[in-house]
Amino acid sequence: MTENSIKFGILGCAQIARKVSRAIHLSPNSTLYAIGSRSIEKANKFAADNGFPETVKIYGSYNEVLNDPDVDAVYMPLPTTLHVHWGVLAAEKKKHLLLEKPTALSVADLDLILEACRANGVQFMDGSMWLHHPRTAKMKDMLRDTQLFGQLNSIHSTSTFSETEEFFDDNIRVKPDLDSLGALGDVGWYCIGAILWATDYKLPKTVCTLPKLTCNQQGVILACGASFDWGEDGKAATFYCSFLSNVSMDLVLYGTNGSIHLEDFTIPYEESSASCDLSSGANFAELQVGWTVKPVKVQVASELPQEALMVQEFARLVENIKKNGKSPDGKWPEISRKTQLVLDAVGKSIELGCKPVDI
Repeated sequence: MTENSIKFGILGCAQIARKVSRAIHLSPNSTLYAIGSRSIEKANKFAADNGFPETVKIYGSYNEVLNDPDVDAVYMPLPTTLHVHWGVLAAEKKKHLLLEKPTALSVADLDLILEACRANGVQFMDGSMWLHHPRTAKMKDMLRDTQLFGQLNSIHSTSTFSETEEFFDDNIRVKPDLDSLGALGDVGWYCIGAILWATDYKLPKTVCTLPKLTCNQQGVILACGASFDWGEDGKAATFYCSFLSNVSMDLVLYGTNGSIHLEDFTIPYEESSASCDLSSGANFAELQVGWTVKPVKVQVASELPQEALMVQEFARLVENIKKNGKSPDGKWPEISRKTQLVLDAVGKSIELGCKPVDI
């Protein structure tokens, strides 16, 4: 443990906590300090299964983690229905909050968490790891190059995977009392977030879900899609998310002079490097028997996995608050809130029978 390490506590033993606990270990300015579960037996098993060092404190309740004065920040991968209670309590205990997505069941619920964070001067960030990969910054540079890419006018995103019968029977993401947003909240969060990221978080004017919608017997969404319209701005977007399709993580950005395409935007094929295909200035060859320009593969190296980069950035912000008296960075709660706002609009459109909803 280095002197300047931010000490993390983890609330809950969800599968994603395995990845983030590893990320905390890999991050040079972070230390895994404590893990808490609903029982000490479950917490001990999680720690043993993941090879946690003996220095990690093991607690049999979430409250014990929040009451530990040495914990600077908490990572919270709890079911979405529990986010308001434990997120607000974490902020009131002055613990900086790295909250797994979806952040809440509604923007009204998220506002309760964000207000608690603001009132207590703690940093908030959601767990959208892909935003922290250097490829994402590289793509933003390309998007802003008007000669290379032109003006953005269309976006398409997918995030899907196919699961086992056990998943549909037991996983919290298909349980209405735990994560009632289903696929929309889980993988749809990435799609909506990517679309907003591409537009510099300018909200669409209208959202409309596509007629193809699949829910389980309890009404939890297993697959859905939607279209977004920016009105006079001229941009449009579509997305599709599903627990029922082969794995896909596509993001395609279309401009007036170029396009960017990647097939692994939420989880890169490899930890150490990621790529995207860039096509710029292409046209059809004579007689339209080919293209004048082939896409170029743009490769971007990453010294750390994207989840470790996320933890590192979050810890840097926490350290600036703790040691340098800085204010929390408002960019991250704003990104989460806008994503949640659009997600709510998609849900409202579903409730209205796939009718358009204005934002």
